[in-house]
Amino acid sequence: MTMATKLSLAALPALPENVAKPSYGREDLSPGIVHIGVGNFHRAHQAIYLHRLFETGEDRDWAIVGGGVKPYDAAMRAKLEGQDWLTTVVELDPNGFSATVSGSMIGFADVDPDALIETMTRPEIRIVSLTVTEGGYFVDAKTGGFDASHPDIVADQADPDHPKTVFGLLIAALMRRREAGTPPFTVMSCDNLPENGHVARNAVLGLAAGRADGSHDWIAENVAFPCGMVDCITPATGPREIAIVRDQFGVEDAAPVICEPFRQWVLEDNFPQGRPALETVGVEFVEDVAPYELMKLRILNGGHATIAYPAGLMGIHYVHEAMADPLVSGFLAKLEFSEIIPTVPEIAGVSLTGYYEKIVERFSNAAVGDTIPRLCLDGSNRQPKFILPTVAARLAAGQTVDGLALEVALWCRYCAGTDDKGNAITIEDIAAERLTRQALAAREDPSAWLSMHDIFGDLGQDPAFADAFAAALNSLWTKGTAATLQDYIG
Repeated sequence: MTMATKLSLAALPALPENVAKPSYGREDLSPGIVHIGVGNFHRAHQAIYLHRLFETGEDRDWAIVGGGVKPYDAAMRAKLEGQDWLTTVVELDPNGFSATVSGSMIGFADVDPDALIETMTRPEIRIVSLTVTEGGYFVDAKTGGFDASHPDIVADQADPDHPKTVFGLLIAALMRRREAGTPPFTVMSCDNLPENGHVARNAVLGLAAGRADGSHDWIAENVAFPCGMVDCITPATGPREIAIVRDQFGVEDAAPVICEPFRQWVLEDNFPQGRPALETVGVEFVEDVAPYELMKLRILNGGHATIAYPAGLMGIHYVHEAMADPLVSGFLAKLEFSEIIPTVPEIAGVSLTGYYEKIVERFSNAAVGDTIPRLCLDGSNRQPKFILPTVAARLAAGQTVDGLALEVALWCRYCAGTDDKGNAITIEDIAAERLTRQALAAREDPSAWLSMHDIFGDLGQDPAFADAFAAALNSLWTKGTAATLQDYIG
């Protein structure tokens, strides 16, 4: 076997011919964006769009400087520093894998609050983008608004000169820019949650409220928070992914990214200090992102939830294996077309059926190696975003929710902690203990599950939903998952 080449700027000419390398040099780039949360998704998505833009010779003053606040950010920084901030991105096309070395990141601030604030204060930084996870925005589960009572937020409010949260750091940098007469940067959330720009704005303004420096009103009047819809299935990097890059492409990369050969980015065009011309490399700029978000959240993310829990209960590990099971794929198809897709408004120029067919193709891509346990993660946060709004929409319209109630019942049955064969299931959720307790209680009293008001709100009291849920859960416990799905599919 040919020895792999350790990734670095100096080693680029020595990389194998089947690895696409940047046509631009590091000296051709200058920073324009600070990105906080340099994980796999960012490097598969935003960083690749910018890499492709730089390949055209345009807008090379929009390179990325990484930033982070968590210990794992420091670990990522150390890995990337050892390879001059380069990343190998492998797209897992079933017709043939391809590898690209992305060079759009040119630095990474020290993982230290003062260093990150200083970096964001630099005048050439015109956008600060975020991937801090769906749960990183301090959203109050009960109200949907900002959670000012969170201990991290309370700490930042008590000591605004030494912030620890992302939003405290953003405020500090924006205030320094105001003092220096530097225009504010645009804050661009790239996280997968509805109205992500509005959520980011609420977090910044919620933390700024009550400060004596006038930051709340100044930010409200001067800082843009565009919404965006992002999409690219990007599994975690482990030994398998590192081996693919090493063995198939001859690159020794400490933190490669493996992803599907599909990505989408729809952005509200609200960038007062300018932006890179990303429309030339496939980003869609629109006046209103909300219809695209709704389409993705209900059809794709709701689809992931639909296949996750039955597959988990039937002992299926990989997403593509779930899609190959006629009961799981049949459940997905019937639920999407009978209850989910009818709640999604038409978008000019977009076929909702075509969008669904594309997600089936994507979910079925065996090369991605996406796992059912990953899709089952964090249900207490995901179900209220991806499933329950669809339930509410159908109930408000006087429509049936039998399939959606079955999905919720499958989640409940999964949270009981054993699959259909009695094997233990590890519930990966911040509320795992409570979920398992309520799921076990719901075996005898289904209302125990729906009584979690912070998750279900008033939906749990709706008779049509409660009755359909109870019937589905009873079937899952008495007949099992496979027979229950077969009954539903018909």
